[in-house]
Amino acid sequence: MKTSWRSASLVASAAAVLALTTACGQENATSAGTQNVGATAAAGDYGSVGAAASTSPGNGYGADGQDSATQTSAAGKLSVAQNPELGKVLTDGAGLTLYRFDADTAEPPKSNCDGACATTWPPVPADDATAGAGVDKSLLGEVTRADGTKQLTIGGWPAYRYAKDTKAGDIAGQGVGGKWYALAPDGKKATLASLPGLSTRNDPELGEIVVDKNGHTVYRFMKDEAWPKPVSACTGSCLEKWPAVGPVAANDTKGVQKKGLMSFTRPDGVKQQTINCWPVYTFSGDKNPGDTNGQGIGGTWYAVAPDGKPVGAPKQ
Repeated sequence: MKTSWRSASLVASAAAVLALTTACGQENATSAGTQNVGATAAAGDYGSVGAAASTSPGNGYGADGQDSATQTSAAGKLSVAQNPELGKVLTDGAGLTLYRFDADTAEPPKSNCDGACATTWPPVPADDATAGAGVDKSLLGEVTRADGTKQLTIGGWPAYRYAKDTKAGDIAGQGVGGKWYALAPDGKKATLASLPGLSTRNDPELGEIVVDKNGHTVYRFMKDEAWPKPVSACTGSCLEKWPAVGPVAANDTKGVQKKGLMSFTRPDGVKQQTINCWPVYTFSGDKNPGDTNGQGIGGTWYAVAPDGKPVGAPKQ
């Protein structure tokens, strides 16, 4: 009888370990996503394309596959699109999102985007622009650019398209460099609609990544552990730069893998969220939704993919 009891205990213990292994730790701490992006240092105010950016096609400065004729065509009839993330967004006649640049001015209207910037962010010609449903005609204007061409303005703000928006409804330019934002119909910045506690967005450089309720990028620390239980190696002053993401209910997420979606209590008593059992953080250096300034820092911090993997971490 004693032997049977011991055998049963061993079986139960093995089952418990197996369950924990199934819930957490499927991925090795050094495993990575399919991309090898590395750090994405800011490259001017018109796009984050990596420290080794050049002006060759396909690096973020050029059209990157977008039909340049579409990007430079007349605005046509402007309309208002309802975006699930940003609410009401102004679009051109082809349905492409229109943007504004924080470095520009509206009073008086002035564009400060020229050269390579204007290749990534083609100015919207003022010719043939008309107000469609929901657009106040009185807000439409124009400004003469440095090259003598006329650019459309909305509420005084020069309007642009983004070279990486390839189809109607794309908003890949939102928040780029912390200075580019989709235009609301009144010329103001389109503001983030209410987001779930955790959701995903398509980043033009990193692909699909996880963001928090404020639209800020969520990161993983490669020195953390997920098995046999979540362990954070970011303590003390580290947490000032990389705040721990608080607990998020499973039903308050969208697009994030549910397996291993849990919270744990840190040694300091703070509860922290995990994705696939890996502790997750935001970065204090990301000031605006869409920023990815923490990507690749120290070779240990990477944006999180929907399945919890670190996007762009080098394979080991």
